[in-house]
Amino acid sequence: MLLAININNTQIKVGGYDGTDLLVDWRIATDLNKTDDEYAMILRGLFQYAGLEFPAVESAAISSVVPPLTEVFERLCSRYFGVAPLVVGPGVRTGMRILYEHPKEVGADRICNAIAVYEKHGGPAIVVDFGTATTFTAVSAEGDFLGGAIAPGIGISVDALAEHTAQLPRVELSKPKTVIGRSTVTAMQAGIIFGFVGQVEEIVRRIRTELGGHAVTVATGGWAELIVDDCRCFDHLDPLLTLEGLRIIDERNRTADVTRPAPS
Repeated sequence: MLLAININNTQIKVGGYDGTDLLVDWRIATDLNKTDDEYAMILRGLFQYAGLEFPAVESAAISSVVPPLTEVFERLCSRYFGVAPLVVGPGVRTGMRILYEHPKEVGADRICNAIAVYEKHGGPAIVVDFGTATTFTAVSAEGDFLGGAIAPGIGISVDALAEHTAQLPRVELSKPKTVIGRSTVTAMQAGIIFGFVGQVEEIVRRIRTELGGHAVTVATGGWAELIVDDCRCFDHLDPLLTLEGLRIIDERNRTADVTRPAPS
Protein backbone atom coordinates (compact mmCIF):
# COMPACT_ATOMS: atom_id res chain seq x y z
CA MET A 1 0.00 0.00 0.00
CA LEU A 2 1.12 3.55 -0.79
CA LEU A 3 0.55 6.00 2.05
CA ALA A 4 -0.04 9.49 0.60
CA ILE A 5 0.35 12.34 3.11
CA ASN A 6 -0.62 15.93 2.32
CA ILE A 7 0.47 18.31 5.10
CA ASN A 8 -1.25 21.70 5.14
CA ASN A 9 -1.42 24.46 7.73
CA THR A 10 -4.81 23.42 9.11
CA GLN A 11 -5.22 19.74 8.27
CA ILE A 12 -3.17 16.73 7.26
CA LYS A 13 -4.85 14.47 4.70
CA VAL A 14 -3.77 10.84 4.60
CA GLY A 15 -4.76 8.30 1.97
CA GLY A 16 -3.92 4.64 1.50
CA TYR A 17 -3.72 3.38 -2.10
CA ASP A 18 -3.62 -0.10 -3.57
CA GLY A 19 -2.46 0.73 -7.08
CA THR A 20 -4.91 3.36 -8.31
CA ASP A 21 -7.61 2.41 -5.81
CA LEU A 22 -8.04 4.60 -2.73
CA LEU A 23 -8.66 2.23 0.17
CA VAL A 24 -8.90 4.70 3.07
CA ASP A 25 -8.59 8.41 3.67
CA TRP A 26 -8.40 10.43 6.87
CA ARG A 27 -8.00 14.03 8.07
CA ILE A 28 -5.83 14.93 11.08
CA ALA A 29 -5.56 18.38 12.66
CA THR A 30 -2.18 19.98 12.02
CA ASP A 31 -0.25 20.44 15.25
CA LEU A 32 3.34 21.70 15.15
CA ASN A 33 3.87 20.51 18.72
CA LYS A 34 3.23 16.83 18.02
CA THR A 35 6.17 14.48 17.53
CA ASP A 36 6.57 11.66 15.04
CA ASP A 37 5.66 9.19 17.80
CA GLU A 38 2.44 11.06 18.62
CA TYR A 39 1.35 11.22 14.98
CA ALA A 40 2.23 7.54 14.61
CA MET A 41 -0.11 6.66 17.47
CA ILE A 42 -2.91 8.64 15.83
CA LEU A 43 -2.30 6.76 12.60
CA ARG A 44 -2.15 3.42 14.44
CA GLY A 45 -5.63 4.03 15.82
CA LEU A 46 -6.97 4.94 12.37
CA PHE A 47 -5.29 1.87 10.83
CA GLN A 48 -6.77 -0.43 13.45
CA TYR A 49 -10.25 1.06 12.96
CA ALA A 50 -9.94 0.32 9.23
CA GLY A 51 -8.69 -3.22 9.87
CA LEU A 52 -5.17 -2.44 8.64
CA GLU A 53 -1.69 -2.84 10.12
CA PHE A 54 1.46 -0.76 9.63
CA PRO A 55 3.28 -3.54 7.69
CA ALA A 56 0.73 -3.02 4.89
CA VAL A 57 2.55 0.22 3.99
CA GLU A 58 5.13 -0.51 1.29
CA SER A 59 5.83 3.08 0.21
CA ALA A 60 4.97 6.66 1.16
CA ALA A 61 4.74 10.04 -0.57
CA ILE A 62 4.56 13.43 1.13
CA SER A 63 3.52 16.89 -0.04
CA SER A 64 3.95 19.58 2.57
CA VAL A 65 3.68 23.34 3.00
CA VAL A 66 4.72 23.07 6.67
CA PRO A 67 8.51 22.42 6.63
CA PRO A 68 8.88 21.48 10.34
CA LEU A 69 6.29 18.72 9.92
CA THR A 70 7.91 17.43 6.75
CA GLU A 71 10.83 16.23 8.86
CA VAL A 72 8.46 14.81 11.49
CA PHE A 73 6.65 12.67 8.93
CA GLU A 74 9.87 11.60 7.23
CA ARG A 75 11.03 10.22 10.59
CA LEU A 76 7.62 8.64 11.17
CA CYS A 77 7.76 6.83 7.82
CA SER A 78 11.27 5.59 8.51
CA ARG A 79 10.68 4.44 12.12
CA TYR A 80 7.18 2.99 11.89
CA PHE A 81 6.81 1.91 8.26
CA GLY A 82 10.42 1.19 7.37
CA VAL A 83 10.25 3.25 4.16
CA ALA A 84 11.96 6.39 2.90
CA PRO A 85 9.12 8.61 1.66
CA LEU A 86 9.11 10.48 -1.62
CA VAL A 87 8.86 14.19 -0.71
CA VAL A 88 7.49 16.40 -3.50
CA GLY A 89 9.95 19.19 -4.20
CA PRO A 90 12.86 20.22 -6.42
CA GLY A 91 14.39 17.25 -8.23
CA VAL A 92 11.26 15.07 -8.06
CA ARG A 93 9.89 13.96 -11.40
CA THR A 94 6.39 15.29 -11.95
CA GLY A 95 5.97 15.00 -15.72
CA MET A 96 4.79 18.63 -15.74
CA ARG A 97 6.69 21.77 -16.69
CA ILE A 98 6.49 24.45 -14.00
CA LEU A 99 6.34 27.76 -15.89
CA TYR A 100 6.76 29.91 -12.78
CA GLU A 101 9.39 32.63 -12.48
CA HIS A 102 10.78 30.84 -9.43
CA PRO A 103 9.57 27.20 -9.57
CA LYS A 104 10.87 26.41 -6.07
CA GLU A 105 8.32 28.86 -4.65
CA VAL A 106 5.35 26.76 -5.81
CA GLY A 107 3.66 24.85 -2.98
CA ALA A 108 3.82 21.08 -3.31
CA ASP A 109 0.05 20.84 -2.89
CA ARG A 110 -0.53 23.10 -5.89
CA ILE A 111 1.75 20.92 -8.03
CA CYS A 112 -0.15 17.81 -6.92
CA ASN A 113 -3.47 19.49 -7.74
CA ALA A 114 -2.26 20.55 -11.18
CA ILE A 115 -1.00 17.09 -12.06
CA ALA A 116 -4.18 15.39 -10.87
CA VAL A 117 -6.56 17.76 -12.65
CA TYR A 118 -4.69 17.39 -15.95
CA GLU A 119 -4.52 13.60 -15.61
CA LYS A 120 -8.26 13.37 -14.90
CA HIS A 121 -9.71 16.14 -17.09
CA GLY A 122 -7.06 17.37 -19.52
CA GLY A 123 -6.43 21.05 -20.12
CA PRO A 124 -6.81 23.92 -19.95
CA ALA A 125 -7.91 23.51 -16.36
CA ILE A 126 -8.25 25.47 -13.13
CA VAL A 127 -8.08 24.16 -9.57
CA VAL A 128 -9.48 26.21 -6.70
CA ASP A 129 -8.20 24.84 -3.39
CA PHE A 130 -10.17 26.11 -0.38
CA GLY A 131 -7.67 25.64 2.42
CA THR A 132 -5.97 27.92 4.92
CA ALA A 133 -5.31 30.04 1.84
CA THR A 134 -7.54 29.94 -1.23
CA THR A 135 -5.31 29.08 -4.18
CA PHE A 136 -6.18 29.25 -7.88
CA THR A 137 -3.98 27.11 -10.13
CA ALA A 138 -4.03 27.31 -13.94
CA VAL A 139 -2.91 24.46 -16.20
CA SER A 140 -2.43 24.94 -19.93
CA ALA A 141 -3.92 22.84 -22.71
CA GLU A 142 -0.47 21.25 -23.06
CA GLY A 143 -0.33 20.29 -19.39
CA ASP A 144 2.00 23.00 -18.10
CA PHE A 145 1.71 24.61 -14.67
CA LEU A 146 1.19 28.29 -15.53
CA GLY A 147 0.65 29.91 -12.13
CA GLY A 148 -2.48 31.42 -10.65
CA ALA A 149 -3.64 33.46 -7.69
CA ILE A 150 -3.49 33.20 -3.91
CA ALA A 151 -6.03 34.80 -1.56
CA PRO A 152 -6.71 34.58 2.19
CA GLY A 153 -8.72 31.51 3.10
CA ILE A 154 -12.23 31.71 4.44
CA GLY A 155 -11.19 30.58 7.92
CA ILE A 156 -8.44 33.21 8.13
CA SER A 157 -10.92 35.88 7.05
CA VAL A 158 -13.34 34.97 9.83
CA ASP A 159 -10.57 35.06 12.43
CA ALA A 160 -9.25 38.40 11.17
CA LEU A 161 -12.70 40.00 11.22
CA ALA A 162 -13.29 38.96 14.83
CA GLU A 163 -9.77 39.84 15.95
CA HIS A 164 -9.67 43.34 14.48
CA THR A 165 -13.18 44.55 15.30
CA ALA A 166 -14.38 45.36 18.81
CA GLN A 167 -18.05 44.46 18.42
CA LEU A 168 -18.08 41.60 15.90
CA PRO A 169 -18.00 38.04 17.29
CA ARG A 170 -16.29 34.97 15.88
CA VAL A 171 -19.10 33.20 14.03
CA GLU A 172 -19.76 29.64 12.93
CA LEU A 173 -19.17 29.23 9.23
CA SER A 174 -22.53 28.12 7.90
CA LYS A 175 -24.49 29.44 4.95
CA PRO A 176 -27.39 31.79 5.86
CA LYS A 177 -30.75 31.45 4.12
CA THR A 178 -30.62 34.99 2.72
CA VAL A 179 -27.94 37.52 1.86
CA ILE A 180 -29.85 40.15 3.86
CA GLY A 181 -28.83 39.19 7.37
CA ARG A 182 -31.27 40.11 10.15
CA SER A 183 -28.73 39.71 12.94
CA THR A 184 -25.03 40.46 13.32
CA VAL A 185 -24.20 36.76 13.04
CA THR A 186 -26.22 36.13 9.85
CA ALA A 187 -25.01 39.40 8.34
CA MET A 188 -21.39 38.32 8.93
CA GLN A 189 -22.09 34.87 7.53
CA ALA A 190 -23.67 36.38 4.42
CA GLY A 191 -20.81 38.80 3.87
CA ILE A 192 -18.13 36.16 4.35
CA ILE A 193 -19.65 33.28 2.39
CA PHE A 194 -21.32 35.15 -0.47
CA GLY A 195 -18.34 37.48 -0.62
CA PHE A 196 -16.12 34.47 -1.23
CA VAL A 197 -18.53 33.21 -3.90
CA GLY A 198 -18.16 36.50 -5.76
CA GLN A 199 -14.39 36.50 -5.36
CA VAL A 200 -14.05 32.96 -6.67
CA GLU A 201 -16.32 33.47 -9.66
CA GLU A 202 -14.53 36.66 -10.71
CA ILE A 203 -11.02 35.23 -10.42
CA VAL A 204 -12.04 32.07 -12.29
CA ARG A 205 -13.68 34.21 -15.00
CA ARG A 206 -10.49 36.22 -15.47
CA ILE A 207 -8.26 33.12 -15.52
CA ARG A 208 -10.52 31.47 -18.09
CA THR A 209 -10.26 34.58 -20.26
CA GLU A 210 -6.47 34.52 -20.06
CA LEU A 211 -6.50 30.81 -20.93
CA GLY A 212 -8.49 31.60 -24.07
CA GLY A 213 -12.02 30.58 -23.12
CA HIS A 214 -13.51 27.71 -21.16
CA ALA A 215 -11.31 25.71 -18.80
CA VAL A 216 -12.56 22.77 -16.74
CA THR A 217 -12.68 24.01 -13.15
CA VAL A 218 -12.39 21.81 -10.07
CA ALA A 219 -12.94 22.70 -6.41
CA THR A 220 -11.01 20.96 -3.65
CA GLY A 221 -9.90 21.63 -0.08
CA GLY A 222 -11.50 21.62 3.34
CA TRP A 223 -13.85 24.59 2.81
CA ALA A 224 -14.93 23.68 -0.73
CA GLU A 225 -18.27 22.11 0.14
CA LEU A 226 -19.35 25.28 1.94
CA ILE A 227 -18.87 27.42 -1.17
CA VAL A 228 -19.18 25.25 -4.24
CA ASP A 229 -22.98 24.92 -4.44
CA ASP A 230 -23.38 28.69 -4.82
CA CYS A 231 -20.65 29.05 -7.46
CA ARG A 232 -21.65 28.67 -11.10
CA CYS A 233 -18.07 28.27 -12.29
CA PHE A 234 -17.29 24.75 -11.06
CA ASP A 235 -17.48 21.61 -13.17
CA HIS A 236 -16.39 19.19 -10.44
CA LEU A 237 -15.93 18.90 -6.67
CA ASP A 238 -12.99 16.63 -5.79
CA PRO A 239 -12.02 16.80 -2.08
CA LEU A 240 -9.18 14.27 -2.52
CA LEU A 241 -7.58 15.78 -5.62
CA THR A 242 -4.26 16.50 -3.87
CA LEU A 243 -3.88 12.91 -2.68
CA GLU A 244 -4.52 11.70 -6.22
CA GLY A 245 -1.78 13.99 -7.48
CA LEU A 246 0.59 12.55 -4.88
CA ARG A 247 -0.23 9.05 -6.05
CA ILE A 248 0.49 9.99 -9.67
CA ILE A 249 3.82 11.63 -8.78
CA ASP A 250 4.85 8.59 -6.76
CA GLU A 251 3.99 6.34 -9.69
CA ARG A 252 5.99 8.48 -12.12
CA ASN A 253 9.03 8.36 -9.88
CA ARG A 254 8.87 4.56 -9.65
CA THR A 255 8.83 4.04 -13.40
CA ALA A 256 11.13 5.22 -16.15
CA ASP A 257 8.28 6.20 -18.45
CA VAL A 258 7.83 9.94 -17.91
CA THR A 259 6.43 11.45 -21.08
CA ARG A 260 7.33 15.05 -20.27
CA PRO A 261 10.62 16.42 -18.99
CA ALA A 262 11.11 16.95 -15.26
CA PRO A 263 11.31 20.59 -14.18
CA SER A 264 14.80 22.02 -13.88
